Amino acid sequence: MTVAENGKHLAHYSFQAIASYSIYRKSPNACAHNDHLSVEPNTQHMKTPRDFKILAIDDDPAFLRSLKRVLIAEPYQVITTTNPAQALLIMEEQRIDLVLLDLKMPQRDGLSVLEDMVKLYPDVTVIMLTGYGGVQEAVKALKLGAADFLEKPCPPSVLCKILANYYTIDQQRCSLKMTNRNRSFDYPDLVGESHEMQRLKALITRISASEAPVLILGESGTGKELIAKAVHHHSIRNSGPFCAIDCAAINESVLESELFGYEKGAFTGADRSTQGLIRSADKGTLFLDEIGELPLKMQAKLLRTLQEHEVRPVGSTKSQPVDIRIIAATNRNLEHEITNGRFRSDLFFRISAIPLLLPPLRERVSDIPLLVHHIMKCQSKETSRNISKEALQLLQGYAWPGNVRELENVLCRALAIAEQNTILPDDLPATIVVEKQVGSELSPVNDSLLAYEQSAIEKALQKTSNNKRKAAALLGISEATLYRKLKLFGLSN
Repeated sequence: MTVAENGKHLAHYSFQAIASYSIYRKSPNACAHNDHLSVEPNTQHMKTPRDFKILAIDDDPAFLRSLKRVLIAEPYQVITTTNPAQALLIMEEQRIDLVLLDLKMPQRDGLSVLEDMVKLYPDVTVIMLTGYGGVQEAVKALKLGAADFLEKPCPPSVLCKILANYYTIDQQRCSLKMTNRNRSFDYPDLVGESHEMQRLKALITRISASEAPVLILGESGTGKELIAKAVHHHSIRNSGPFCAIDCAAINESVLESELFGYEKGAFTGADRSTQGLIRSADKGTLFLDEIGELPLKMQAKLLRTLQEHEVRPVGSTKSQPVDIRIIAATNRNLEHEITNGRFRSDLFFRISAIPLLLPPLRERVSDIPLLVHHIMKCQSKETSRNISKEALQLLQGYAWPGNVRELENVLCRALAIAEQNTILPDDLPATIVVEKQVGSELSPVNDSLLAYEQSAIEKALQKTSNNKRKAAALLGISEATLYRKLKLFGLSN
């Protein structure tokens, strides 16, 4: 449910004060000091195989007793407690589907409890209940992640109708998850049948029913955007747009206007208003590639957009609502970036509800033949091209520091220079041939791209008896580039 929809819902239900239908009107001075916990499930009228659990948190035991009487005929399990700390322990021990949370409690403010719940359990629906209703508190609760804000007294018929709506939504979501759980992966562009890829594909089908943000982690060239597209393809937003933003490719001076849009006349050259890249993903998926490259100023503004579901264009005094699912990707260690002050911890927690780790190509060598044939089919659509067994063995023996992107480039080059319809070992770059011939004893001591580059240079120099010109030719780079690399790696003597 969007903020705009919540606001409409709030205006319709939240501030009605119908005393004659009151569940229980809480006195402003009422205050319970003894913790009260009730966990007896309502076992009557279990209408579906899946129990719907409601956790009610209020410091007034009389209100909780009244609430249970109202809901006794409904197909819900109702758990009540007067202690917010106890409530969080309950949520840790068992699945809770919906929370009714009091705004004002002596032990702890309800809004701070709401913040913890949204952070720890992003899929749980939270409805704020209070006898001290006000627009300001309602707006703040909605911005923090509450689904509704209801003022007591609230008519039992209204409360039951609201809960029935969320119960129906929950059952639909559960049904969709079960469908996805039994659904086979059907995004053919994501190639691979290794154990790692099968696990990843199964995970994608499971998480696609969720609206929680996804953070894709992996080395450069592993295909993070392809994973993002696969998640979007399997999601309920697949009829909406998929908008990809390369955070590292946009110049910092124009980054804000590109992302958030701008009003006409906002700056020199702004002869018309634009909606920006974020709003272009409305009702769909926004993919933020290399999010670790975002400047801190943009991180703060992006965080505000994600929290409030709205965008304020450059030069505008008004914010525009936006409904998006966030998928972010990075090849950086964001926790390390946080420690060094280059990435906001609050933004990290906001985007990393579901982390997906994409394995490098060297950890799924069995997928290389499938990838080779898929890439060749895509790049040579007019004619049928093949690859020899020897050439394929060379590709499988290479470490692929540039991952799938490097494999695509190698095959593109091989297809361009091959004199026959079949790619032969001579059509492959010398670095791949040299690595196979020299052997694994000279493999790098770590998996960084620079380490593999240094290892390839060392192997080429060994192969050519330290002849720089021949080594450069073998590597397919200029002699000047080779000397710069030798200086970089301390091999120039």
